[in-house]
Amino acid sequence: MMKKMTALMLAALMVLSLAACGGGSQPAETTAAAETEAAAETEAAAETEAAAVETEAAEAAETEAAAEAAGEFTTVEEGKLYMATNASFPPYELVSDTGEFEGIDVEIATKIAEKLGLELVVDDMDFGAVITSVQTGKDDIVMAGLTVTEERKQNIDFSDTYATGVQVIIVPEDSEIATVDDLEGKAIGCQESTTGYIYCSDTPENGGYGEENVTAFPNGANAVQALLTGKIDCVVIDQEPAKAFVAENEGLKILDTEFVTEDYAIGVSKDNPALLAAVNSALAELKADGTVDEILAKYIKAE
Repeated sequence: MMKKMTALMLAALMVLSLAACGGGSQPAETTAAAETEAAAETEAAAETEAAAVETEAAEAAETEAAAEAAGEFTTVEEGKLYMATNASFPPYELVSDTGEFEGIDVEIATKIAEKLGLELVVDDMDFGAVITSVQTGKDDIVMAGLTVTEERKQNIDFSDTYATGVQVIIVPEDSEIATVDDLEGKAIGCQESTTGYIYCSDTPENGGYGEENVTAFPNGANAVQALLTGKIDCVVIDQEPAKAFVAENEGLKILDTEFVTEDYAIGVSKDNPALLAAVNSALAELKADGTVDEILAKYIKAE
């Protein structure tokens, strides 16, 4: 009996021993699997973090672009938009009988200022100073029937176009000048610093008539007065001011021929791209809802 008991105990011990041996091999496999799983989780976490960083950077870029589009700009004076102009260029800018500034540019600029939550301030000066005024930070924008040219683009940035200008020729009704070809050798008057003056005073090789044949006047009205008194033979100026001057002065006419066609735009300092973006955004809205066309139609009547 004792031997039998001893044999049973030995058998039990062997079973326990085998079970213990079998259990000892299991942790090694489990550890390897756990390490693999942990590595995969770490890699996935790293990828998730990288994606989050990339998304954050993209969102930051979008936010910055949206902020600029929304109009985070600076102006000469907080809450105001200073506009450099030469208020003797009807119907784009002029001084009314009551002493108020009015005209196409003034009304469009007023609407733009309103869109930007600003008050328009008109700064009247000689035309030759308007671009410099924006470059030096004295004014925020230029609106003065300003034509877009490559030379001017070197000094300021331009908004989208809001109107088209046409250079024409004013002559006395009995003038022998009938076309552009007849201007050679004639005494030509222009407003200083305008594209009309730039074109006419250029060399004959470049399509001009030479500086010696062109006189620059402070404004169009002075040029027209010189024409009326016989000091010059003709005046080259934008079509709309030309119409106003001819209507106010008997004995003058506009030749039925265009000198050149141009685009008008708003000038902004190259140091203020956010303002340019805001102006373009406001201008686009005013063009889309018909406001710009209404203002143009108010001052420029259909033929």
